[in-house]
Amino acid sequence: MSFTLAIVGRPNVGKSTLFNRLVGKRLALVDDQPGVTRDLREGSARLGDLKFTIIDTAGLEMATDESLEGRMRMLTERAVQMADACLFLIDARSGVLPADEIFADILRKKNAHVILAANKAEGKAGEAGLMEAYSLGLGEPIGLSAEHGEGMSDLALALRPLITQAEEEAEDYTPEVDVDLPDDEDEDGEVEVEYIPPTRSKPLQIAVVGRPNAGKSTLINKILGEDRLLTGPEAGITRDAISVMTEWSGTPMRIFDTAGMRKKAKVQDKLEKLSVSDGLRAVKFAEVVVVLLDVDIPFEQQDLRIADLAEREGRAVVLAVNKWDLEGDKQDKLKKLKEQFGRLLPQLRGAPLITVSALTGRGLERLHDAIVEAHQVWNRRIGTSALNRWLVGMLEQHPPPAPQGKRIKLRYITQVKARPPGFVVMASHPDLLPASYSRYLVNGLREDFDMPGTPIRLFMRSQNEANPFKGRKKAPPSKLRKHLDGRKKQG
Repeated sequence: MSFTLAIVGRPNVGKSTLFNRLVGKRLALVDDQPGVTRDLREGSARLGDLKFTIIDTAGLEMATDESLEGRMRMLTERAVQMADACLFLIDARSGVLPADEIFADILRKKNAHVILAANKAEGKAGEAGLMEAYSLGLGEPIGLSAEHGEGMSDLALALRPLITQAEEEAEDYTPEVDVDLPDDEDEDGEVEVEYIPPTRSKPLQIAVVGRPNAGKSTLINKILGEDRLLTGPEAGITRDAISVMTEWSGTPMRIFDTAGMRKKAKVQDKLEKLSVSDGLRAVKFAEVVVVLLDVDIPFEQQDLRIADLAEREGRAVVLAVNKWDLEGDKQDKLKKLKEQFGRLLPQLRGAPLITVSALTGRGLERLHDAIVEAHQVWNRRIGTSALNRWLVGMLEQHPPPAPQGKRIKLRYITQVKARPPGFVVMASHPDLLPASYSRYLVNGLREDFDMPGTPIRLFMRSQNEANPFKGRKKAPPSKLRKHLDGRKKQG
């Protein structure tokens, strides 16, 4: 059981900067504009020899209604109750404000362990605010500079007894999981299955992407069974790429909720650019990308760009059509969606298209099964003997062309990687092989080895590359060889 520390405070006091400092990475978005953070972001922190889980929260607001600020405050208060301790951060240069006093009273009631810290305390500008922090009645304040790393040793001294106490009280828990690994080969000895199911230590990485207001956060909340992520009718609520760990229908997963991606020409605000960049980074680290579409306006230009990006990054792609509960003529709509999918995204032919309702939870089990199946295909490995028997059949059915009168021979194929599957074909004159024939082989691999939708990489190599000395003139004999040859003639 890991010790959990929640960083709380007014907007723009440096919570995300301190979060990045403690996790050692620039995970949280940081900007001078107040209110950048809206969701709860968790990370693994390290401070000296101390290891713990840290939560970056939204800035505490005075609002208590159902507005966006009010929902952000409720989410932060929930994190305070869940955490083992709270680090209450104030701005040493601004001093203690009336809002700080109100929030100090709230924290005193909701959490037994509250550590007071005054950020931006470097230099003389923060001395007055640091002294003023004593008036909050939360004990001796710690002077910090999250930007420059000052005061980290004092923070470690304050955390050490709390973490030690939590470790002593925690019970050792090691779950026993029986995993039935598949055999190396199927009955025919053709397909080598090396798929290892996700585990708690190596969960399945999923990124949910799409346009703003498609329902990404609502969908993830429904999967988690709790209101973990901030949602609402406003478009563009999510800013950071937030990752959450869960076990969905027995499958350990880490799900990334990303900011909605608009057209590049419409993204002018600096903060939105940072949010989109954070979402793109989540796609690169994911294994399966769920592209969430709105049933009312599916397959818009931006949806196609996002799906194409995931395919170019080599990720397994699952398309999910959200808000299906609002659709009237479901059969006719589904037929149109499949037709559009095949016509607009031919590079993802065979990828699963699942209809879901993030609000009611309908279709979530089918989405789970599609994600797991896509992950299995993405990890698939095929035996070399099976591939070469397949290649002979493909060549007999449709031989390669002979451009400029040069006959192209495809001699050998093997799989060199998985995640996504990558194959190398040894050929004569690979530079003359047209792209249409490569597509013919890729489509054959998809159909004959049951790999629908997953990106397949096919590389052509010349057999001449195996012999680096092929085509070179014969090297002149060495002096030693000349001497030995002369002695043989004399003898």
